[in-house]
Amino acid sequence: MNYSSEFQESVIKLFNYYKKLGDDCFSQITDAEKLFWSPNENSNSIAVIVQHLHGNMMSRWTDFLSSDGEKDWRNRDQEFELYIEDKNELLLIWEEGWHCLLSAINRIDENNFTSLVYIRNQGHTITEAIHRQLAHYAYHVGQIISLAKIVEEDWSSLSIPKGSSSNYNEEKFSNPKTKGHFTDEFPDN
Repeated sequence: MNYSSEFQESVIKLFNYYKKLGDDCFSQITDAEKLFWSPNENSNSIAVIVQHLHGNMMSRWTDFLSSDGEKDWRNRDQEFELYIEDKNELLLIWEEGWHCLLSAINRIDENNFTSLVYIRNQGHTITEAIHRQLAHYAYHVGQIISLAKIVEEDWSSLSIPKGSSSNYNEEKFSNPKTKGHFTDEFPDN
């Protein structure tokens, strides 16, 4: 695959979309203690999932093109032991991880796009590495959303609300066909 600024723009939009879903979850959670709740001992709280995402993002995207994505300074097991203490700290590491990721992707260009990157000594094309992490982050953001919907009684849907699909589709199909990215509908993306 050759470098494509369209591919790069698309994945940036997708990563920003998943970040925004998380941001919107955090803004709906009224009691910060709910961020630390987990359904049972085999499950993770929102805070623990954020810790894990942060650790993964910092490891994978720091020196993305020049060092293995599993850094020797990363302690993955510790990511699953609660160490953050409040919502402010959670939001700080959330932002730091996404900043690291987006900064790395913005440095990809036609001169380095064909580079191999490694994760635990396994070589990946840049496209494969991006898709691997995009799938991983979408999976965990989905977990965050599920937990947030459980703990927050006054939940506002982050997608098409239940029972609204027909109206949503009717509105979409009433417009002419256009080329665009689905995330373009979201003003902060």
